[in-house]
Amino acid sequence: MLPIERQQQILIWLEEEGNLRISDISKRFNVSEMTVYRDIKPLLDQKKVLKTSKGISIPPKQSIPPDVCTYCLKPAKSRFSVQLIKIDQEIETTCCAHCGLLRYKDIKKDVSQVICRDFLKDTTISAKMATFMLGTNLNLNCCEPQVLVFESFQQAIQFQTGFGGELYSFEEAVVAIDEKMNGSTCQHSTLKGRGESI
Repeated sequence: MLPIERQQQILIWLEEEGNLRISDISKRFNVSEMTVYRDIKPLLDQKKVLKTSKGISIPPKQSIPPDVCTYCLKPAKSRFSVQLIKIDQEIETTCCAHCGLLRYKDIKKDVSQVICRDFLKDTTISAKMATFMLGTNLNLNCCEPQVLVFESFQQAIQFQTGFGGELYSFEEAVVAIDEKMNGSTCQHSTLKGRGESI
């Protein structure tokens, strides 16, 4: 059995049992305890498991209120908020498209749909079909660089004429915002890079 397969099995056992002793894992796989420690090191580094006095366990899920941004922890009640609907039907809300794109990048394998609102018409739209504008000179007092969302590409071009900015498709915007952040985190973010369920 490959280390990655053992790691997946360890996570399955932890989901079922809550915690495991290193010696028990060693016996189940018929490998040395040193091999088990090597197997769980990446899981510890990724914060998928926690060391306990009795072995390892799954970290407790943090509960974030539905009206708080799961990326930067600011209030997420404005018309700029974005909803990420996950495969398990859990919904995460971010305060704006900036945080929505960054959070999506972190957990995209778990996301089935992204919902946002058109900047001009305030109607609900699928983010994957929208046009995104980064770098406009309009100040919305939200996360920087600001990201505006338009259902109509034509309206986005017209808006760009008056307020500047760069236009992107959804996938292009995910890459662009990540590059513009250049590895830095949103100043309020504590969840960046966790990639775990909230």
